[in-house]
Amino acid sequence: MADSDESTLAYMGLQPHDILGALENLGFQCDGRFLTLNSYENRVYQVGIEDSQPVVAKFYRPGRWTDLAIQEEHDFAIELANTDIPVVPPIAVNGNTLHHLDNFRISVSPCRGGRSPDLDNQDLMRQLGRLIARIHLAGEASRFRHRPRLDIETYGYESCDFLLDNEFIPAEMSDVYAGITEHLFDGIHNCYDRAGNCREIRLHGDFHPGNVLVNGEQLHIVDLDDARTGPAIQDLWMFLSGDRAEQTPQLANLLEGYLEFRRFDARELHLIEALRTLRLMHYAAWLARRWEDPAFKTAFPWFDSPRYWDEHILSLREQAALMQEEPLAWSG
Repeated sequence: MADSDESTLAYMGLQPHDILGALENLGFQCDGRFLTLNSYENRVYQVGIEDSQPVVAKFYRPGRWTDLAIQEEHDFAIELANTDIPVVPPIAVNGNTLHHLDNFRISVSPCRGGRSPDLDNQDLMRQLGRLIARIHLAGEASRFRHRPRLDIETYGYESCDFLLDNEFIPAEMSDVYAGITEHLFDGIHNCYDRAGNCREIRLHGDFHPGNVLVNGEQLHIVDLDDARTGPAIQDLWMFLSGDRAEQTPQLANLLEGYLEFRRFDARELHLIEALRTLRLMHYAAWLARRWEDPAFKTAFPWFDSPRYWDEHILSLREQAALMQEEPLAWSG
């Protein structure tokens, strides 16, 4: 399906009757209740179903992914769920998981509740490590054909070019930003050079504590919308927080669980700060690319302020220093 101006306008103006009507067209008996969930890239809602558990309906942002890329994400989630990895896959209706209704592309998933993981819980970190390793075992068994790589070009250079070319950075700061990013790319390339030719596999891609739901002893992994190809460490580093002294035992616990199922290439530790830097660049450009969406202006009102860019440039300077340091120590 080609995304048109008409579908974009419909997406921007999505109304409750569109949400409930779409679910009923797919055969779900809605009870009229719905709750907007914390998602900005897509529109995501918890919808009540008569005499059953609620479901989660995702309305995909036009123009971001092709149908083939979305279907590949769905197939990966189903593949993982079929090996008893607690990923929440989309529900098939009449044999399909991606649905086209009027101007919308939609998927529906079971609703799973829970809280974010406690990263100070060593047993939970080892459990997360085991789950990530199992995802990666499946991820290395095949390749994505329609989803992108996480690389320096798309996350780094394209992000910086977009911000500078479209004048999102205040004029008095643009030269400073251009200078610090040029220095950062030297550091990023050095990190990749030290890591060597690391294997790239299918990943969750955006694996952070907000995409893990803990309910008692049960974990649920959600939101594979950013699934892409990249190094295994991408699905591990966002569970590390605090200073070096705090991150070192967190990493040890993650990898203790990880190694129960899959080998880990320690050279990838050189990529952690490079990937963190690329994520910072990509995040700023993501906000800029979505700035015409009224939901972004409401949710991120500080984005176009000089203070934001002051803090962003300071964060980039800190990353330049961190990339010069030795990687986290691991005794494995």
